[in-house]
Amino acid sequence: MPTNKANKVKFGLKNVHYALLTVGEDGAVTYAAPVPIPGAVSLSMEAQGDTSTFYADDMAYYVTAANDGYSGDLEIALIPDSYRKDVLGETEDETDKIMVENVSAEPKPHALLFEFAGDQKATRHVLYNCAATRPGLTGSTTNKSKEPATEKISLTASPLANGNIKAKTTPDTPDEKYNNWYQTVWQPAAPGVGG
Repeated sequence: MPTNKANKVKFGLKNVHYALLTVGEDGAVTYAAPVPIPGAVSLSMEAQGDTSTFYADDMAYYVTAANDGYSGDLEIALIPDSYRKDVLGETEDETDKIMVENVSAEPKPHALLFEFAGDQKATRHVLYNCAATRPGLTGSTTNKSKEPATEKISLTASPLANGNIKAKTTPDTPDEKYNNWYQTVWQPAAPGVGG
């Protein structure tokens, strides 16, 4: 029986974090400590995957849908240099402290953590295996009013080898797990392991 009230609506986006993903030789997935991405404006991730219909007896006899994760955009005020270095592979010149983008840089897989506010309690999410593309360059002149420009990162969230794509808190998530959401990337216990 639920102990907390479920949200009726959601609004707002905040507490966006990234955590670098590492896959060990044994296939075990581990994550670095989550790092904040301040200035979240919007997140729009569309579900990916096609449906397949098998026809028999003059009807759709069996319909299945593939779950290929999500793809979309994260819009933020400014992409932090930490994200540019850790995820996008940009380097910072040691002497002159200038960020350099190189053609051979390979973006690194990472988890994306974030939350949507609700009328009762924020729901916290994690996308386990994200790949990012380089952001575009945009800007415009200032006229009568200063309108801040934003930057967008295109993301693809794919399944991990174990099939997990994302997770989110519920009204009954224990306080310890909820309050520590941005300390470590939560993962379900392996089958047969308590936790």
